[in-house]
Amino acid sequence: MVSIMNVDRRTSTEDEYIRRHHRHDVRDNQCSSSLVKHIRAPVHLVWSLVRRFDQPQRYKPFVSRCIVQGDLEIGSVREVNVKSGLPATISKERLELLDDDEHIFGVKIVGGDHRLRNYSSIITVHPEVVDGRPGTMVVESFVVDVPDGNTKDETCYFVEALIRCNLKSLADVSERLAVQGHMEPIDRM
Repeated sequence: MVSIMNVDRRTSTEDEYIRRHHRHDVRDNQCSSSLVKHIRAPVHLVWSLVRRFDQPQRYKPFVSRCIVQGDLEIGSVREVNVKSGLPATISKERLELLDDDEHIFGVKIVGGDHRLRNYSSIITVHPEVVDGRPGTMVVESFVVDVPDGNTKDETCYFVEALIRCNLKSLADVSERLAVQGHMEPIDRM
């Protein structure tokens, strides 16, 4: 199952980025999907928000706090406090991939009081032109176990809804910063 956000059909460019960077080994008891968001802000600005493993709350509306254990590097683990209203309070996540040249960010959930078992996510950020100006295409894909008592469709629908909220918020924050003249990346790790 593949879902696309804000478009009826994927473009060949979107398909190519998904083929190249968003491969997941999906088992029978798992679901997977890819979502695309086009943002009216330059790629370096959007990437500076996405890459901040230590500060997901800068654009993720369901995160209230984040504490990283150890140095910020591949293998680092963060504990994320989830805002009320969701069926969780804490998620433990490991940084799997951070490529500043290719703009690829990967996270795996390794614990928490939620039902997202064996969840892994990849986010890629790509330059494009949006309305004649420098813009960004963000692709986020995931794979996750289907919890007992749920279907693949229900599980994908739930995770996609969370990702849609995060991508919309990423667009809102990035576009607001771009309009305010923040054309330089937001402070780096």
